Formats: sequence, structure tokens, C-alpha cells
Amino acid sequence: MSTAVVDRAEQEASPEQDAGPSGSGIKPMLQNIVATVNLDCRLDLKTIAMHARNAEYNPKRFAAVIMRIREPKTTALIFASGKMVVTGAKSEEQSRLAARKYARIIQKLGFPAKFAEFKIQNIVGSTDVKFPIRLEGLAMAHSAFCSYEPELFPGLIYRMAKPKIVLLIFVSGKIVLTGAKLRNEIYEAFESIYPVLEQFRKSQ
Repeated sequence: MSTAVVDRAEQEASPEQDAGPSGSGIKPMLQNIVATVNLDCRLDLKTIAMHARNAEYNPKRFAAVIMRIREPKTTALIFASGKMVVTGAKSEEQSRLAARKYARIIQKLGFPAKFAEFKIQNIVGSTDVKFPIRLEGLAMAHSAFCSYEPELFPGLIYRMAKPKIVLLIFVSGKIVLTGAKLRNEIYEAFESIYPVLEQFRKSQ
């Protein structure tokens, strides 16, 4: 993982805090929703790239049109098969709204696009527990779930079994949670890990 991604992950993990669903009093913020849609028709990507605003297409580099809209601020990858991936929304409602807007743009270009099989594939959340964490101790105590190689990546990767969520835990106390299909899985995973993080709190 590049350092830019790490820096971004750490920055994104500094959300506004509002009261959590239970014990910790912290509620992770949703940072990115990835959803897929089937437009249910073949698409001519060249035509879309030429006639749609905010669309780029470089078939040598990537076999999809990349399209962006400002409201909700999202990016879509549109494939010739009619499959579409929408990323960047901060809520499920925004994700669905953005996907509908992209489908409408494609319809206006003369394709018989439908809006089928909308599905959320991944929800990313982040938060900050506001205390430093002893990652070495956590990695040793929970070795079955953790991988921690600080020379490769500064965060500890914790693969939770239930809910099936991957957490990136940084020394600073910043946490990124990914792999959820429902927002409650993000909240549930954080409430499960919070007592463990407190256990490995670094004494200042």
C-alpha cells in the first residue's frame, strides 16, 4: 500500500465524532461506499466518452469509461457490458442517487439503460479513539487475526471474523474499517474492537 494511501487513510480517520450506538461513545464515520449496478444493455464506450461531460476513456490503460459527477461527489466506472461501479459516496442513499444519475446520463445518450441489481459491495468507515495503541502487544495477543509488518505498512491489519470486517489500526489511535456490506457491521466491528484497543492503550 502506498504511503499516499496510508496518509489518506489516517487523515480520513479523523471524523467528527457523534455518540456511538453503545459502549465506546464513538461512532465511526462512513468515508466511502462502493456499489455496483447493471444497466442491462451493451454500451459503446467511445460514444459515451465523446458525448458525456466529465468522462474519460483510455482503452489502452483501462477498459472502462471513468465518469464523475459533483452531486453527490462520486466516480463511476462504466464497462461495455453495461456493468457499472460507483465509488466515493458517503452514504447508501447518496450511492443509490449517484448511480441513478449516471444511468440517466447514459439513457440521454440514447442507450436503453435500465437500473438493475443495485448492490452495495463495500462500506469503508473510519474513526479516531484519541489514544495511542501498542500495536506489537496487540499483534502478539491476537496473532490469529492480525498481520503487522511495520517495515511494509505502518498499520496493523486486523481481520475480524464476525462481522467479517478488516480493520487498519494505527499507533496514533486512528482506525479504518472496510469490507462491510451494511453500515451496522462497521459499528458492530468497532464496538467489538474498542475494549481490545483500550487494553493495549499506550501509557503516556
